[in-house]
Amino acid sequence: MADPVLVEVFRGSRVESRHRGAVAVCDPNGREVFALGDVGAPIFPRSAVKALQALPLLESGAAERFSLTQDEIALACSSHSGEPVHAETARGMLRKCGQDVEALECGVHWPISVEAARALAARGATPSALHNNCSGKHAGFICLSCAAGVEPSGYVTPEHLVQREVKAAIEELTKTRFDEDSRAIDGCAIPAYAVPVKALAQGFARFGAGHGLAPVRAAAATRIREAVAAHPALLAGAGRFDTLATQALGLRAFVKTGTEGVYCAAFPELGLGVAIKCLDGATRAAETAMAAIIARFLPLSEMERGAIVGQIRASSALKG
Repeated sequence: MADPVLVEVFRGSRVESRHRGAVAVCDPNGREVFALGDVGAPIFPRSAVKALQALPLLESGAAERFSLTQDEIALACSSHSGEPVHAETARGMLRKCGQDVEALECGVHWPISVEAARALAARGATPSALHNNCSGKHAGFICLSCAAGVEPSGYVTPEHLVQREVKAAIEELTKTRFDEDSRAIDGCAIPAYAVPVKALAQGFARFGAGHGLAPVRAAAATRIREAVAAHPALLAGAGRFDTLATQALGLRAFVKTGTEGVYCAAFPELGLGVAIKCLDGATRAAETAMAAIIARFLPLSEMERGAIVGQIRASSALKG
């Protein structure tokens, strides 16, 4: 099945670029409420599933043992911009479980935020693993390992307790079983598993509604959504779609980018989950597609809608 055009980019009155992809909107039972393209195709959701990866942190009691706050829980689900608040929140999480930056195995890169990177360079400083956009997630992994009494070294490997728990959580939410053929390595060194678009949407519907989840898992999902809604700046950063959407919608929607044109969402009040994959990996297309899906399924106020500021448009197939 050929994936349709989801987003068009205009210059003047002419289409300059087109982005194709697949979209699935499903309920917790996997019923398709809306679908475009090949929603059965497995994709790597990458960072879009960080909230699902954080479930064992809360279910295990590790968050309580180390007195993790709402902002720290939000950071554990983030792809943050490396702003000072992000780096210091990750550092605080590590201190609570008796670890430091050296325990992080996510690697080092400059902050995504240009302002934060410039400020760091202006001080003559260099980035650390705390500035990696995945440091919050990894700090959560280390907390989970320490709470279980397991040496955190090597927590990124498939065999480690942490990654076995994370894999099991995503399998259960998406009703998908992963084998070695579906596994690759994510950019932050942890295992990445390919999930069909439709199964990913179903997983987020279950994450948002709690449908079919054990009480402890449903409670963990609720706490994660509440933490992110309370601290949207910790989910991404200033000016970024995840943060802006969460500031506008609060608990009405959980949205998360996933790199390479992937976006996922849960609409708890509707019991729906969303998964988007743009074939060319363009973030601008995935964000535009997600904005169109939000507008299609959630009644928005004029304040929530905002003003038209550009000419990147969702296609008629998406808008309906």
